[in-house]
Amino acid sequence: MKLNVHFSISHLDELYFTSRTTVIIDVLRASTVIVTAIANGAKEVIPVNTVDFAMKISGNAFGGQTLLCGERNTKKIEGFVLGNSPLEYTSDTIAGKSIILFTTNGSKAFVKAKFSENLFAACFKNLPAVAKHLIELNKDVEIVCGGTNGSFNYEDSVCAGKLVQEIKNLYPEIELNDSSKASLIIAKSSGKSLLKMLKETEHGKLLIENGFADDLKDCAQYNVTDVIPYYISGSIKKLDNLNNNTESENS
Repeated sequence: MKLNVHFSISHLDELYFTSRTTVIIDVLRASTVIVTAIANGAKEVIPVNTVDFAMKISGNAFGGQTLLCGERNTKKIEGFVLGNSPLEYTSDTIAGKSIILFTTNGSKAFVKAKFSENLFAACFKNLPAVAKHLIELNKDVEIVCGGTNGSFNYEDSVCAGKLVQEIKNLYPEIELNDSSKASLIIAKSSGKSLLKMLKETEHGKLLIENGFADDLKDCAQYNVTDVIPYYISGSIKKLDNLNNNTESENS
């Protein structure tokens, strides 16, 4: 079992992911939103890579059971129901509903990695659960940082490093590539406070300037859910629900 960390998705094409096991990390804020939404009872999250496509498929959606959500440059897009703040995705708002999600970085990463055999969303909130599941799968893993506009960002790299560490703690024999080793060093140098680290990042500072300081507190929560969002057939759903549905279909 080998871990490969990619600090950006810009150098990878769709076919690279064919038959691979992939984890997408976009701490601020798409993967945190996805984990939060699925944990709070959303039926599914449908990631899209353009606003136009989000509008198009929402027009074909069924009544109030679908919510058009997302952001551009941290702000909610005009006409959308929700933005990209995890604090907006409460059970009262999203339980049982399909969420069409466009974000500047994270949703595009999921679309690009859609040919993966296994494709998961991870953030600080669910890292230990994701690590345990990856070890159970026992496959090589591509850990992909959403980055910022195709470039490296610090918070996703810290999260990737912490995922590598969680896996290494449970499975010391794991094989690491150079970037996985680098992500470990980055994570260890980030200090004990995830919130302090997020506040000091470029994107964290931008979010604070735009009135989203409370989002950083939410995104900094560690190991608060064992929910693992899993991408299949164009949408992201809760892994347990998928397993249950498969068992029902086979019985």
